[in-house]
Amino acid sequence: MIIRVLLAVVVCVSSFGAWAGYEPRDGDVIFHTSRSAQSLAVQAVTRSPYSHMGIVYILDGKPVVYEAVEPVKLTPLDVWIERGEGGRFVAKRLVDAERLLTPEALERMHEVGAEFAGKHYDLYFEWSDERIYCSELVWKIFKRALDIEVGALQTISEFDLSHPAVQVKISERWSDQPPAGELVISPAAMFESSLLVTVYANE
Repeated sequence: MIIRVLLAVVVCVSSFGAWAGYEPRDGDVIFHTSRSAQSLAVQAVTRSPYSHMGIVYILDGKPVVYEAVEPVKLTPLDVWIERGEGGRFVAKRLVDAERLLTPEALERMHEVGAEFAGKHYDLYFEWSDERIYCSELVWKIFKRALDIEVGALQTISEFDLSHPAVQVKISERWSDQPPAGELVISPAAMFESSLLVTVYANE
């Protein structure tokens, strides 16, 4: 009997070890340092270690991360965490989540999010719905479902693009420079939003 109990504990720990101590809720916003090829460039431009993000959904009692990668898709929470640098991540939540994230509001968020499912990742960071990047996906879900703007929009001209890693990505994607007036939302801007409060960090 004791052995069976110990085995159950081991299974539980192995299943949730990646996010032990974090109690995920529908609508949480989660950040980590991506290991992707463009992560260093994103970090340099935004002056933040957080280069990727997504939104937590609880589906059939299990936490998943809805994220814009290639393509926009759902990823099990533990898989998403382990994909980040060192398994480190930060989870944030709307300051007034108890009031704002009603079942009806969450349903609207899921419905809005579903409109982006399967869309390709936007390597050009354009403010359109044809292709979507990570922070754009989360920002538009909150804006369109709840009329909440999590993080301030900026134009490309407001960022310092001089870092060598940034220039490499620019040369790969544009014949000259990206359009200076293009609206963007960065993971850093959303991370610093006063509308979110940190509920977990294992930095």
